[in-house]
Amino acid sequence: MASSETAQVSSLPLPPVQYINHYTDENIRRGRAPRPPPVIHDTYSMFGNTFNADDTIIRPLESQGIKRLYPQHFDRRRELRKLNHSLLVNFLDLLDLLVQCPDSPRRAEKVEDLSLLFIHIHHLLNEFRPHQARETLRVMMELQRRQRIETAQRFQKHLDKVMEILQQALQMLPDPSETDSKLLIPTELFDCMDTANQDESASESCNALDRLMCEIVDAL
Repeated sequence: MASSETAQVSSLPLPPVQYINHYTDENIRRGRAPRPPPVIHDTYSMFGNTFNADDTIIRPLESQGIKRLYPQHFDRRRELRKLNHSLLVNFLDLLDLLVQCPDSPRRAEKVEDLSLLFIHIHHLLNEFRPHQARETLRVMMELQRRQRIETAQRFQKHLDKVMEILQQALQMLPDPSETDSKLLIPTELFDCMDTANQDESASESCNALDRLMCEIVDAL
């Protein structure tokens, strides 16, 4: 009993928490984190069923040993409506059998019919998955494209605003010719400054001679 339970549990993957606990920062830094499982190239077992890695994502019903109830070329929406209607009719028939004759062998037949109808509905819905994935990807890419266009437009608006501010600032600057004329200093001012410097130097030399004569007189 224990061996059968162990085999049954080992056929299913462990919960993700069992793997997450091994990928701690310490284990990753020391290289102790387990490596990812290898890619499966042949057959594998999942939920008690054997699958081939080369099989298509959505296998045909015939490859699973299930009788097809609709033709090869069909309208999926119309077939889904027909299957849904057949499912409702068979379910009502099953209720009538359970009320009138619970032990009737037709009860098992109705259950099998309902199971077959559910399988076909599930298969038709799965065939929409690639289309759904493509549409989801298209919507995501369209959203990213719209966001990038809006970001580029906002950036262009800010750039135009900055260029406008810079243009206004350039227009407010004075003319360089007017600035040079305002900075010109009359030559008479320089002449006056030179004369004042000469007078100051002469007065300083005179003061020095006076101090020397005073010192001589004091020494006598």
